[in-house]
Amino acid sequence: MPIIQSAKKALRQNIRRRTRNLLKKEAYKDAIKRYKKFLEAKKIDEARVALAKVYKALDKATKTNVIKKNKTSRLKSRLSRLMRPKSQ
Repeated sequence: MPIIQSAKKALRQNIRRRTRNLLKKEAYKDAIKRYKKFLEAKKIDEARVALAKVYKALDKATKTNVIKKNKTSRLKSRLSRLMRPKSQ
């Protein structure tokens, strides 16, 4: 346990930030799972709405440096590619 006052405050900040970051990470992962379930069930309209929510969750996580920009763009690309028909 920290002894110095500034170290105590840093610990409190780290705990607070960690919980916030985990919530954002869970949010985009849950959104991705929901989107993939809609695709499996062939519910394209719901999948489009879910994809927008995935984008929003990913952008929020990126904005606060939970995940990096390149990972966000890679995930967006892969997820949007799932929407296309297989023949292309």
